[in-house]
Amino acid sequence: MTRIFNDPADFADEALAGFCDAHSDLVRQVEGGAIRRGRPATPKVAVITGGGSGHYPAFAGIIGPGFADGAVVGNIFTSPSTQQAYSVAKAANSGAGVVFTYGNYAGDVMNFGMASERLNAEGIATENVLVTDDIASAPSDEVEKRRGIAGDFVVFKVMGAAAEAGLDLESVVRVGRKANELTRTIGTAFSSCTFPGADQPLFRLPEGQMGLGLGIHGEPGLFDTELPSAVELGQELVRRVLAETPATGSTRLAVILNGLGSTKHEELFVLWRTVAPLLREAGYTLVMPEVGELVTSLDMAGASLTLTWLDGELEQYWIAPALTPAYRRGAVGFDVAAADPVEAELDAVPAADYSSTVESREYAAQCLAALNTTATLLRDSEAMLGAMDAIAGDGDHGRGMVRGSAAALDAAAVAFERGAGAGSLLAAAGDAWADKAGGTSGVLWGAGLRALGERLGDSENPTPDVLTQSVRAFADRIASLGKAEIGDKTMMDALLPFVSSLEKRIAAGTYAEQAWSAAAADATRAAESTAELRPLKGRARPLAEKSIGTPDPGATSLAMVFAAVGSHFTAIPLAATT
Repeated sequence: MTRIFNDPADFADEALAGFCDAHSDLVRQVEGGAIRRGRPATPKVAVITGGGSGHYPAFAGIIGPGFADGAVVGNIFTSPSTQQAYSVAKAANSGAGVVFTYGNYAGDVMNFGMASERLNAEGIATENVLVTDDIASAPSDEVEKRRGIAGDFVVFKVMGAAAEAGLDLESVVRVGRKANELTRTIGTAFSSCTFPGADQPLFRLPEGQMGLGLGIHGEPGLFDTELPSAVELGQELVRRVLAETPATGSTRLAVILNGLGSTKHEELFVLWRTVAPLLREAGYTLVMPEVGELVTSLDMAGASLTLTWLDGELEQYWIAPALTPAYRRGAVGFDVAAADPVEAELDAVPAADYSSTVESREYAAQCLAALNTTATLLRDSEAMLGAMDAIAGDGDHGRGMVRGSAAALDAAAVAFERGAGAGSLLAAAGDAWADKAGGTSGVLWGAGLRALGERLGDSENPTPDVLTQSVRAFADRIASLGKAEIGDKTMMDALLPFVSSLEKRIAAGTYAEQAWSAAAADATRAAESTAELRPLKGRARPLAEKSIGTPDPGATSLAMVFAAVGSHFTAIPLAATT
């Protein structure tokens, strides 16, 4: 992935554009992703898949009759934004409701959930089906914490076929959740993947070893073990998945032996030579098995085994025809309304008409300077933050923060030129950050900045009390969305100490500039101390032990930013509270 690219920051967008052009007979690009080229002749449930880029054929490659109606496409390994999910759903909706289906990752859950709230408020019935098939990511009594990996494909397929057959929204959701409950996956990695433009992979395995229990975002496995023979590997994968056989009594299996990006088909066939006989010897009939690349992780070398225990209903939809750019099954004869798509009528967003005072405009200039400082700092720190995140995560934190802060700066500059006060400027910046950064940190920073702006308003310079109340609003909004607490090894471990310190010092009469500087120092120390913690939230949680010894990247970046922007937020004279 380091060979063919222009600007690495544009890689995902350019890949999507090229894909949509190459497969223009089946798909068309819309804001936030892609949808089917032709609309259904009669209203049907729109099945919308989604997630970050880097997993092709998932997610855009499976758009088409018998499968998905659309895909929301984020940056590499990064959740798409709320706005992207909303836009794709609006474009794909044909009048029978929408269901988002995606892997169980915090950023996806937040962004698709917020898009669902918005769609439901507009009268478009919207549901969500999360995939939790990765048996290595949490124990069986904590299934709700498991990640979604290659089992995505089975769940998406049966939901797409059910919707194509005319089932209503409630029934499509029921089928998808049943498929998820009966799906198990275990994977292994032989080598890591490399982001476009990066000169190092996200992690390295010792010579002659593999990582068992990998994710699909470049994360290392849960533990390293000696690289076995194909027979030994097949036995290990089958043993681990069958150990979690659901109590259904089913003897019919949908089976996927999935390559992660650099594992050749011939290697997978050698592995299949062991997997298939073991499953048959265990008494199972293999129903239309798939061997190949279906859910990948850029150029990672590795493989995963997925089993779904089928009942009659699930088997019907598993074997049903499908016609997509990357996956075709059976004889497809689906009707569409017309050769040319009916363009979705998305609500146009008018240019904002701002009303603000001279005082707020002066403070808005300082807010704009703070965002400029933030964008520069994060751009210079991208590699460091990415390397820190790659220890137990997917390595995208640096890139996501750069994209988000750059978008926020651009939006803020436009708002300032149009006359925005401080509050409106920060709200516009927050919306842009959430839209372009994606992922968990993107939606949290975006929501926090909007809350900060809402409290500041557009009418006056902030007093010390208003400044602390605004920062508290920033923290409260993030806490309400992320549900994290101190000790979870997240950005909250730096943010809450900062807010508490700032409030206490302002209340004691300390001048704002001095109070902010001291609070930032407290946040920096708190971020550094997260090295001792085990993560309890986010993608690093399954790799908790590997995370020990490394500070949390989200807490680190927040402390860095707050230390850098204090001179701007306290630049307008703020008298100490008396």
